[in-house]
Amino acid sequence: MAEPSRTPSAEISALEAQLRQIEGATRALQKALTTPFPIAQSPKEVVWTLNKARLYHYIPTTLPEKRRPVPLLLVFALMNRSSILDLRPGNSFVEYMVGKGYDVYLLDWGVPGLEDKNLAFDDYVLEYLPRAIRKLKAFSGAERFSLLGWCIGALISTMYAALRPDDGLSNLILLTAPLDFSNRQSCGFIRWVSEERFDVEKLLAVYGNMPGEMLDYGAKALKPVENYVTNYLRLWENLHDARVVESWRAMNTWVNDLVPVAGAAYRQLIVDLYRNNRLMNGTMTLRGELVDLGRIHARVLNLIATEDHIVPPEQTEGVMAEIGGDDKQLLKIPGGHIGMMAGSTAIKRAWPEIDAWLAPRSGRGQPQR
Repeated sequence: MAEPSRTPSAEISALEAQLRQIEGATRALQKALTTPFPIAQSPKEVVWTLNKARLYHYIPTTLPEKRRPVPLLLVFALMNRSSILDLRPGNSFVEYMVGKGYDVYLLDWGVPGLEDKNLAFDDYVLEYLPRAIRKLKAFSGAERFSLLGWCIGALISTMYAALRPDDGLSNLILLTAPLDFSNRQSCGFIRWVSEERFDVEKLLAVYGNMPGEMLDYGAKALKPVENYVTNYLRLWENLHDARVVESWRAMNTWVNDLVPVAGAAYRQLIVDLYRNNRLMNGTMTLRGELVDLGRIHARVLNLIATEDHIVPPEQTEGVMAEIGGDDKQLLKIPGGHIGMMAGSTAIKRAWPEIDAWLAPRSGRGQPQR
């Protein structure tokens, strides 16, 4: 039997319902795209400043007798904001570690202005980081500490550990660390910046610092379909799910809060590291001091994201053979560069692995190396 045809009024009502649905979805999309999400909400206090840099101490949430005596200092990259480490409640590495009893500090580099264009790794590694660590020790009363660096923050932390091995560093955690650029055919940025036509001197002569917008475009261009198409389609398809939209907004807020890199440091990154691989071949110097990876005797946990297109695994793995000391572990985590610290993989895998490794090395009665 043929289905009865709908009356014109019923068809109009159905069309109006569809239009209202599309209108509602469009408004929700506009809100998601244009309304910043309140990220980095864990309670904290500023305990030290230098130029644009800030050292934050996160307020403990556990009883004093349950806190671990070895403080943990987080060192983020020079580009983007460190707020990715404290993205939102329930998806915050900071919140997770504070809840586990760690005394957590964060070194935020701030946003360099044109007046900071001559800041180099020499300054970050041998002045900013050591001075922040001295304040951490004075504030916490601890002589030993742990250091966790992510991306360029891991590079800075590695060079510090090599140059100041006797400053009290007990544990060094590296996340997606760009250290070894011997593979010229690797994915990531190396094939772009290794070309002489990528004129870093001309670029810095024009801008002074490396603009955050250019860094952001370069990172997104490594996976253009995912970043410029799939990312937004996923949001559109999940506008009905408040949890997905909240997560997307938080990440989008962080991604679009762009930070330039000081000119001198960017020049070193491209020329000394990407092109000449000075850290791994033993010729990297900062303020006349040779960065010898063999001098690192802190315990080391090196985490690699297997699908990382920003810092491919081969740019990290080789450092394990160069690091001194016998307590060192290489751990591979499924996922990408950002997924290491934000998202389901981070919550289920990376964070628990970090805690499992660090906890027995941060408790009372641990040997002071």
